Amino acid sequence: MVRSTMLDSRRNIVLACSLSALAGYVDGIGFLHLGGLFVSFMSGNSTRMGVSLAQGNWSNAAEALGLIGLFVTGAAAGSLIVLGRGAHRQSWVLLAEALLLAAAALCYTFGFSNIAIAAIVLAMGLENAVFQIDGGAGLGLTYITGALVKVGQLAAIALTGGSRWAWAPNLMLWAALVTGSLCGALAYHWLNLAAIWFAAFAALGLSAFVAATTQR
Repeated sequence: MVRSTMLDSRRNIVLACSLSALAGYVDGIGFLHLGGLFVSFMSGNSTRMGVSLAQGNWSNAAEALGLIGLFVTGAAAGSLIVLGRGAHRQSWVLLAEALLLAAAALCYTFGFSNIAIAAIVLAMGLENAVFQIDGGAGLGLTYITGALVKVGQLAAIALTGGSRWAWAPNLMLWAALVTGSLCGALAYHWLNLAAIWFAAFAALGLSAFVAATTQR
């Protein structure tokens, strides 16, 4: 298993960008379905919660808080998988994510949209454990502010004689998330929450990819 949170290999860059695109795809769907709240971007939900509290909009604040709680629960579950023993911890995390997304799509099919959203948020929290290292928080994949900060920092280092292209992988993470959210928004307009099926199959494919490329 790759334990570094750095984007230090072609395999890790491909995986991280794929997961960032997946997060953007799912978040685009969730954003439209929830009318301005997010299923993976908890900084945005935290801001919305604060604004709602200031406006006395208790129901919106409670909804945002509920999403945050589910996301943290998913992140904790992913960490429990990663911090356990076994060579294929990353692939197990992604398999669990795929199953949650598939469950969400099924729940929507049978008319349980709220349960579907809960499963989606849990899956997004789970995804952030893929690049977690023992005792550390790892690489966040469902939010991109940190990656943009690194683009600026590493660009400054490049301008002062450091590595010329170290900033590029983080910019690719941002581009992947934006592309994913674009595709998610388009898919939602055609299929509503049923578009989550594509995300479930993508997560399943990534689980297989990770299992096949894990170094024993």
